[in-house]
Parts: sequence; structure tokens; C-alpha cells
Amino acid sequence: MTSNSSAKVHPSAVLEDGCSVGSDVKIGPFCHVGSDVVLKDGVELLAQVSVQGHTTVGKGTRIFPFASVGNEPQDLKFSGEKTTLDIGENCIIREGVTINPGTAGGGSQTRIGNNCAFLANSHVAHDCVVGNHVIFSNNVMLAGHCVVGDHVIFGGGSAAHQFCRIGHHAFIGGLAGVEGDVIPFGMAIGNRANLAGLNLIGMKRSGVARDSIHAVRNTYKALFSGETVVLEAAKELGAAATDPHVIDMVEFITASADRALCTPSSE
Repeated sequence: MTSNSSAKVHPSAVLEDGCSVGSDVKIGPFCHVGSDVVLKDGVELLAQVSVQGHTTVGKGTRIFPFASVGNEPQDLKFSGEKTTLDIGENCIIREGVTINPGTAGGGSQTRIGNNCAFLANSHVAHDCVVGNHVIFSNNVMLAGHCVVGDHVIFGGGSAAHQFCRIGHHAFIGGLAGVEGDVIPFGMAIGNRANLAGLNLIGMKRSGVARDSIHAVRNTYKALFSGETVVLEAAKELGAAATDPHVIDMVEFITASADRALCTPSSE
């Protein structure tokens, strides 16, 4: 173990040879830290936390009891190959959370951004990429290979299908089952989830200008009016767009993807 003298480690904790522990790290009772783990400065493992694999935990991140971080991915094709999990700075990982590393078939890496909050019993599967300032409410489930943008909020008990993309500032309603890609600023609700408008509150909180909000709303209406196929409408709107938020939304829609797009209900 490589440890800074300022680290505080409870006598009952197990730190395997080879792990790296930064300054001001706190490791509470009955925690288990694997040999290839790196805990950056100021990390806190409260109690009974398991951090394993080739996992790096960023500065100031706090992990609560019974969380399982970096243990083998829940993928039957995994055969022990070296894969990684990188968790950013100042994250909160609450009780019972599970976050898995990548797999060889999916890029070999799971990445979590900075300032994220994973509330109790939420799950991030293998090969996911999660942005900054993302909130997982209780019991949220993210299947493998998902990509989540910055400032996304998942309501309690919601779930995303594997390979889904969730655009930045999207809001996923409680208990929603997301099967398709959710556009930036989109609001998805229901099982199976449909778009239910835009996350206007999230846009305002993030300081998006009023003119940009109006431009995005007009783009949303044009995209999903039903008069033109969404992809064709996106290409037409993108050719004339000048607002950066509109351009971002259109590029999200026209990018190649593994899943269909989450759209408003036809009912």
C-alpha cells in the first residue's frame, strides 16, 4: 500500500498491498480496498465499503456503507480481463450503490464525471459514461454502454436500456423505463418512456438565456409536429440553426446511435 501519513484508516479495514491512498483520506470500519485501487486526496469511505478492480476514485468523493464499487461487471462475457472504472471528484455514492468497471467488448472503461450524486441502491453498469453534475435518485438502474450527459436528473426507480444516450440537462421521471435516446433538455416519463416536453426548469437553473429557451422550444415543436420525419426535420433545422443549444440538439438527433429516439406519445 502507498499511503500518505495524513490518511486515517480504521484498524478493521483491509487495504491490500499495491493500493494507493492520498492525503486526508478516511477509511472507516470494515472497508475493503483492492490492490489496484487509487483513492485520491480527501476521499472518504464511511464503513463497510468495497472498492475493487482497477478503480480510481477522485478527490473529495464520499462513499457510504455497503456500496460496491469496481467489482466484476454483471456481464456473462466478462472473463477477468483488465478493465477500469474512473470516478470523478466530489461525488456522493450512497448506501448500496453498485458501479461496475468496463468490459473488453465495450471499450474496457466505465467513467463517472465530477460532482455526481448516486442515491441509495442505484446502479451503473459496465462501459457507461456519465457526465458531470448528474443525479441518480434512489433505485435508478443504468444498463451497460449508456452515455449520460451533464446535469441529467433521474427520478426514483427509473431505468435506461443498454446503449441508450441521455442528452445533457434531460430529466427522467420517476419509474420511467427509457428504451430510446433522450434529446438534450428532454423530459421523459412513463413506462415505456415518451418525451413529455422540455426540462425548462433545468434550463433556467443552468442559466440558459431566454432567447435560447425560446429557440429550443420552437425547435422541439418543429421536430415533433408530426408533419415531417424527425431525422429529416433535424437536418433541415440544423442547416439554418445559429443558436448553440439548437445546434447541439439537432446534432444529437442526427448522430449515429444504437437505439431509436425517444419521442412524444402518439396518443
